[in-house]
Amino acid sequence: MNTTANANIGLFFNEALFGLAILAFVLLLIIEKTKPYRHFSAKTYKESFVTNTTAFLVNNLILTALRASSLFLVAQQFASYGLLGGLSNGPLKWLLAFAFFDLAIYIWHYASHKYEYLWRFHKVHHSDKCFNVSTGFRFHVFDLLLEIIYKCVFVVVIGVDAYLVLSIEIIELFFIFFHHGNIRVPNEAAISQLIITPSLHRTHHSTLRSEHDSNYGIVLAIWDRLFGTRKELVPAQIGLDLIEAENFIQLFSLAFITERKIRQLFGWIPKGKK
Repeated sequence: MNTTANANIGLFFNEALFGLAILAFVLLLIIEKTKPYRHFSAKTYKESFVTNTTAFLVNNLILTALRASSLFLVAQQFASYGLLGGLSNGPLKWLLAFAFFDLAIYIWHYASHKYEYLWRFHKVHHSDKCFNVSTGFRFHVFDLLLEIIYKCVFVVVIGVDAYLVLSIEIIELFFIFFHHGNIRVPNEAAISQLIITPSLHRTHHSTLRSEHDSNYGIVLAIWDRLFGTRKELVPAQIGLDLIEAENFIQLFSLAFITERKIRQLFGWIPKGKK
């Protein structure tokens, strides 16, 4: 089979995967509206959904304008290099590539919580007071840009086919939708031993820092177990203290206002007598 035929098959496969991911998003929306795990007020849910979907549309417009779809192009250029470059395409290479990619995103996610410069952008995702499937869209555009650069470095180091990279990205997108769903999953305790589920990721969106600095995995549950970052509990509250964003402009601006500065500002305000 020639290269053009392989490319066409790869493109068709990825389009089908993406279609399934969008279908999953719609189904999760319906499920969490009819049988939600946690009830939020209609106002909170509406603000969350509108802000999150607006962020998705605007972020994608900005990334397209900046021609930031470079991950695919980098993979095309460096597919034959890197750690897996010498392996022929097949199940072994696909599984190894997926595992390495998932580990790389775990590391990026961990770093986004531990380094203040990265956290200032990533906290936009955590600012949602209403945990729902659309929260998977809630990212600062600078967070996405930095992650694309990181993924490009990863692709060069690993060396995998461009269409395989896209397939992995779409599978990750499906799981992002899944574990942000405000839903109950049958036999979730058993399933969460293998993959990240809504209950685990709900803990990751806790208001308490001691709780949301955990469960960094995207697909595979092994990384949190391996590195001791897994926590199994039900958070009392979702979102971040001192941080509110009722629309996309406020959401974008959050990255430039650190929690430390807010607390410092509050400290300057004279307190009345108790």
